[in-house]
Amino acid sequence: MGFWSLLKVASMPVVQVLLISTLGAFMATDYLKLLSNDARKSLNKIVFFIFTPSLVFTSLAQTVRFQDIITWWFMPVNIGITFLVGGSIGWIAVKLIKPEPHIQNLVIAMSSAGNLGNILLIIIPAICKEDGNPFGDKSVCSKVGLSYVSFSMALGAFFIWTHSYHLIRSAGVKYRTTQLVTDDIESSKEPNEDLEDNNKNSLLVNGSHRTNNSMIESMDNPTLWNQILGICHKLGEELLSPPVIAAVIGFTFGTITWLRDLIIGDLAPLRVIQDSIKLLGDGTIPCITLILGGNLTQGWRKARLKPTLIIVVICVRYIILPIVGIGVVKAASHLGFLPSDPLFHFVLMIQFTLPPAMSIGTMTQLFDVAQAECSVLFLWTYLVAALAVTGWSTIFMWLLS
Repeated sequence: MGFWSLLKVASMPVVQVLLISTLGAFMATDYLKLLSNDARKSLNKIVFFIFTPSLVFTSLAQTVRFQDIITWWFMPVNIGITFLVGGSIGWIAVKLIKPEPHIQNLVIAMSSAGNLGNILLIIIPAICKEDGNPFGDKSVCSKVGLSYVSFSMALGAFFIWTHSYHLIRSAGVKYRTTQLVTDDIESSKEPNEDLEDNNKNSLLVNGSHRTNNSMIESMDNPTLWNQILGICHKLGEELLSPPVIAAVIGFTFGTITWLRDLIIGDLAPLRVIQDSIKLLGDGTIPCITLILGGNLTQGWRKARLKPTLIIVVICVRYIILPIVGIGVVKAASHLGFLPSDPLFHFVLMIQFTLPPAMSIGTMTQLFDVAQAECSVLFLWTYLVAALAVTGWSTIFMWLLS
């Protein structure tokens, strides 16, 4: 498989994302007014509660079996390493650069969470269909590759909708807290002509500051039991998000034969349910990409993002993580942790080389925080991905051949 053929295959999903994003940006302009801010928020809620869970459920229930989960046990470990390494480097970078607190969480999320869904859904089958691919027969490669990608998508949804979801939700809390403090400071500086009113206001302001300080101190020094309850409560909320629930149900239907036979297959008595859910899931990627483009129009005007932060995310995702990925997969293979299939090794390596997860854009819209900055980061990382994913895919296949 030549370099130009690989360039065409690897760049196709990224080009698709850019084209649909451009359409979303045009739909959000004042000329069409089809994707206003309120419309994007409403569409995002539909994606979060309906489309994304449907996509995760169908991909798992249809392709993943119990024996596969046992054989592919290293994949969740591999994805966990991508989150750990990417998030750690992103955390170090934001501590050195020191952007606004809510932007810090966004950069960490972008550095750690890769697009483990739609990019792989296009790249892997396309590579398998090419003549001379290093992974064997086309039909077998495509079928097995789809199973790997579906498992990757489901695991990615679990990590993204727990780890990244927590980061973006915390960013929203930090942003609103900062805005409240700023508003309090500005209101306290407003001059009053009446001296008595000034004295009263100063007492009120001082009293409110003392109250706020005492609240902050009590929050900074909670009891151990309150800390444990708080952690359990947050973890429960994140594990109960619709995509994670859908992943658990999808695993259940995929691994229990009699449940799978009820809805999957030409002879399944309830196959209309699976077909309907799949139809809903097919709307996930187009809707997320359109929203991304719509947010981009806002990003160019309002984003306050240091160029160094864009460079950090690009370096983490396309230089540091792929090098780490080669080392991790080669070490795991040497220790006998991986099945012998080179396509499985390739999928593990490519998981370290993907652009940021588009679900992060959904989260910023849900919590109304850093939407403009998120869109700008998406634009640059997906532009660079066209070359980065292609180059690293070539290297990975050369290593595995």
